[in-house]
Amino acid sequence: MQIGKNLLALCGLFAVAVSTTGAQSPTPISVPVANANAAGAAQPSKPAIANEDDEATIKMLQEMKAANREILRKQDAALAALAELEKAAEQIRILSKRG
Repeated sequence: MQIGKNLLALCGLFAVAVSTTGAQSPTPISVPVANANAAGAAQPSKPAIANEDDEATIKMLQEMKAANREILRKQDAALAALAELEKAAEQIRILSKRG
C-alpha cells in the first residue's frame, strides 16, 4: 500500500513538472524582401538603427530572448525534477524486490 502512495505522489510531482513548462508561442516577424534589380546598384550606407520600427523590433527580439531564457530555465528545472522522479522510482523498484 505504501508503494502505491509513493507512486501516486511521484505521478503528481511529474504532472506538476510537466504543467509548469508552458508552450512557446512565437511572435511572427516580417522580413522585407530584397530588391533583385537594385542588388547590383550601389546603395548609400544607412545608420545601424534607421528608424523607430527597427528599435521596436530590436526591443521585441530582446524581450523574446529573455522569455526564451525563462522557458529554458523552467525546462531545466522540469528535467531535474524528472531525474529525481526516475531516481525515486528506481529506489522503489529495488525496495519492492527486497520486501
